[in-house]
Amino acid sequence: MTIYKSCDIRGLYPSELDEQTAWDLGRVVGRRFASQAVVVGGDQRLSTPVLASALIDGLRAEGQRVVDLGVLPTPTFYHAKRRLGAPLGVMVTASHNPPQYNGFKVMLGELPVQPEDVQQLADDMATLPPARRGGVRRAGDVQRVDALPDYVASLTQAFCGLAPRRVVVDAGNGSMWQVAPAVLRACGQEVLELYCTPDGRYPNRDPNPAVPVHLSELCRTVRDSGAALGVAFDGDGDRVVTVDARGRVLPSDRLLVLFVRHLLRAHPRGAIVYDLKSSSVVADETRAAGGRAIMERSGHAFIKRRLLTEGAVLGGEVSGHFFFGALGGDDALYATLLLLRVLDTLGTELAEAIDSVPAYPITPDLRLACEPSRAQRILNELEAAFADHEINRLDGVRIQFAAGWALARLSVTEPLLTLRYEARSDAELAAIQAEVRDRAPLLDALLRETGTGRG
Repeated sequence: MTIYKSCDIRGLYPSELDEQTAWDLGRVVGRRFASQAVVVGGDQRLSTPVLASALIDGLRAEGQRVVDLGVLPTPTFYHAKRRLGAPLGVMVTASHNPPQYNGFKVMLGELPVQPEDVQQLADDMATLPPARRGGVRRAGDVQRVDALPDYVASLTQAFCGLAPRRVVVDAGNGSMWQVAPAVLRACGQEVLELYCTPDGRYPNRDPNPAVPVHLSELCRTVRDSGAALGVAFDGDGDRVVTVDARGRVLPSDRLLVLFVRHLLRAHPRGAIVYDLKSSSVVADETRAAGGRAIMERSGHAFIKRRLLTEGAVLGGEVSGHFFFGALGGDDALYATLLLLRVLDTLGTELAEAIDSVPAYPITPDLRLACEPSRAQRILNELEAAFADHEINRLDGVRIQFAAGWALARLSVTEPLLTLRYEARSDAELAAIQAEVRDRAPLLDALLRETGTGRG
C-alpha cells in the first residue's frame, strides 16, 4: 500500500518511509508555504527523533522558521499550534499503529488536509529537484518551545472542582505517560498509573486501545483497585477508551451519547458529527435531545473538518476520537475530564450512566486482511447485489435494512477490508449477516478464507 493515506502519511520505518521521506516533506512544505512558521512535534516512537530532525532540516533548507515542540502528545501539539497562531504544523506520529510504523500528520492551515492535499504533497515530493541533505545551507531558524506547561494549565483551570474519584490511567507507554496523570491529579483525582513510563517500543500492550483484548490488564486493575473508571490512551494520546468500575470496556459511540446529552443541554439544536461506523443510538439520541445528527466518513481529518465547517458542538468516532467545538478539534485528555464533569452533573458513576444508554446489537469491526484491488471488487459486488436497498457510498458501502445496516469499507491505514453490522435484535443481526453473505459470493469467499465466523 502507498504511504500516502486519506488523512496523513504513514508506513513502516524504514522500509516504506525514512529520513529521506521526512526531508522531502519538509522541503515541499517549505516551498509551497514560504515564510510561514511551521510547528513540529513528535510521539514516543524510537524512529521519531531521526524523522523529526530530517523534517526540520528540510523545512530550514527552504528558509522556513520552525517551532520545535519536541516529544509530546498530539493534543498538546494542536493546543500549541493554536496558542502560537502558527498556520502550519507537522506531527511525526503513526498514532495507534504498532511500533514499527511511523508517519506525519500535516496541517496546512486551520482545516485538516483532504485526500487531494495529501496527493499533492506526494506529487510534489516525487518531482523535487535533487538535493543532498547535508549539502544544503539551512537558512531557516529553529525556536524550541516547551508546550506542556501551558497545556496542563489550560486543562486544570477548565476542570477545577471535579469530585474526587479513583482513576486508573493506562498510557500504554505512549505520549500521555506524564501529562495525563499530572492533570488528573491536579483536578483532584486519585490516579493509579499503568504503563506510565515512556517507551517507544510499546512493550506492554498494543498502542491501539480500541481493541478490547488490549485492555485486559486495565480491566483487571480497575476491578481489583475499586477504581471508579479506567482510561486507556493510544500511542500519541489523541484517542481514549474507557473502562467502567465493573471492568467493562465501553464502546466509544455509547460514551459519545453521554457527551451528546450533556452538551446539547447548553447548546440546543446543536450539530453532532459521528462516523458511519457508529451505532444508530448516536443519531437517535441526538435527535431526541433536539440536536442535528450528521453522519461522516471515518477518519480523523474527515470528522474534524465536518465539525469545523458545520460549527458542530461535538464529534466522535468508534475508534475513541472525541472532537469538541470548544477546542476546534479532538483531545483525549479533555474528553476524559469532560466525562468526569458529566458524571458530576448526573450525580452518578460511569457504570450506571452508561447503562442508561440503549445498546443495540452491533458487531465490532471485523478486520479482514485483503489486498486493496480485491477489496474494491467486493465493494462493487455489494453495491450491485443490494441495488434494491438504500446505499450510502460516503465511505465504502453502507447498506440500510429495515432492521439495521451493514457496512464494508477499506481501511485508510492498513491493507484491510473492515465489516460492521447493526440491528435492533440478535436475530435480525444474524439475518442481515446471512443475507450479505448469500448475495455477495466474493465477500463470502474472503470470510471463509479468514475463518471469520458469521461475518
